[in-house]
Amino acid sequence: MGPASRDPEMLRKLLLAGADAFRVNMSHGDHATHAETIAAIRAIEKEYHRPIAILCDLQGPKLRVGAFRDGQAVIRHGSHFTLDRDPEPGDETRVCLPHPELFGLLDKGQRLLINDGKIRLRVIRASDTAILCSVEVGGVISDRKGVNVPDAEVPIPALTDKDRRDLAFAVAHGADVIALSFVQRADDLAEARRLMGGHGSLCAKIEKPQAVERLGEILELADSVMVARGDLGVELNPEEVPPLQKQIVNAARTLGKPVIVATQMLESMIESPAPTRAEVSDVANAVYDGADAVMLSAETAAGAWPEEAVTIMHRIASQVERDPGYKARIHFLETLPDPTTADALSHASMTIAANMPTITAIVVFTCSGSTARRVARERPGVPMLVLTPSTATARRMALLWGAHAVTTRDIGSFEEMIAKGKRMALRHGFGDAGSKLVMLAGVPFGTPGSTNLLHIVTLLGTELKR
Repeated sequence: MGPASRDPEMLRKLLLAGADAFRVNMSHGDHATHAETIAAIRAIEKEYHRPIAILCDLQGPKLRVGAFRDGQAVIRHGSHFTLDRDPEPGDETRVCLPHPELFGLLDKGQRLLINDGKIRLRVIRASDTAILCSVEVGGVISDRKGVNVPDAEVPIPALTDKDRRDLAFAVAHGADVIALSFVQRADDLAEARRLMGGHGSLCAKIEKPQAVERLGEILELADSVMVARGDLGVELNPEEVPPLQKQIVNAARTLGKPVIVATQMLESMIESPAPTRAEVSDVANAVYDGADAVMLSAETAAGAWPEEAVTIMHRIASQVERDPGYKARIHFLETLPDPTTADALSHASMTIAANMPTITAIVVFTCSGSTARRVARERPGVPMLVLTPSTATARRMALLWGAHAVTTRDIGSFEEMIAKGKRMALRHGFGDAGSKLVMLAGVPFGTPGSTNLLHIVTLLGTELKR
């Protein structure tokens, strides 16, 4: 969300064009503006009776250079440039780096990347007061440009004071997902989890090489992950990012954690009403990989064609899913069920749907959403209708592969399960006369984590008339 898309009318258009979740970027704007955006989203959610996920994306500890005497300077290729602790405005030879934790940390030969990698420096010598660098790629450098340190683990917490204030705001305003930026280690997630106090789910943004190296540990503690290709593509060579994207998606899928692929997916649509063919292929490949969600950023936040961008994204995903080879592609990755009743039944539901052409949906009754995540991990060949009494659970399902969530009163008996499952499937377009549904639930009903029941039902012609 941004200036181009937070108007209620535009939000309505984006929802109808295919958006399932809305991202509030805490790096830009103030709390008053974000509160208005969240209120507008919730109003549209109520208008359309459709659960919508709101993801609040924390800025994280972005490193930045200081100011320049003339607002900017030109650094010559092959020259020397110094980053120091002197607060005086910089010039073409030096600038302040107001991050004392970096001094003495860097070694000779390590890289410093400024302004998304447009300026590339190589460390010659580092002390407690200055870092002397050779300029490998020069150019214009201006005030407060970001600094990436790809070759070292920077000893700074993942949450700044601003992030803590923003996280408290997000929790108070009912954000469904909190995205933590610049995660380097599993411990970075612990404080955010504590501050969330059980509200919402935690998404780890993978945008540092150190996070890739510890991906397994981070995935264990996060509720979901985002392949944040912007900074990841700055700190790594560009050719390294596509295989890493597949690696991260596969690791998340194996654990049944939702995975979002983000950044520059339809970048040209910031200014153009149509994407490039390469961008279309990029989005399609993320869908073929089995990602749960694909995300737009500047295209909808500040672009001239936000509705068109969402429409194109939706059309690409739908076209991929109609490809006869799509099912085989997403099942290249084997996701073996854990030795639990819930996992065994989730796997069975996928197998039944694959072998019975008349199955049109898997209906999941859940309180916490855990059974829905298990089913989604299997990537079944039919959509999943998630019925839950929890509004918070229904909203979080918006980021889950193949899930359509409906908030409804809990069931109390087997007969009520059958009747409600049929009624909701018909109401939301998941079947017709003769269609069969796989139903998953837990007995005793209303008990979280008790999934132990799989039942197949047939929709009758007489039920369509009710």
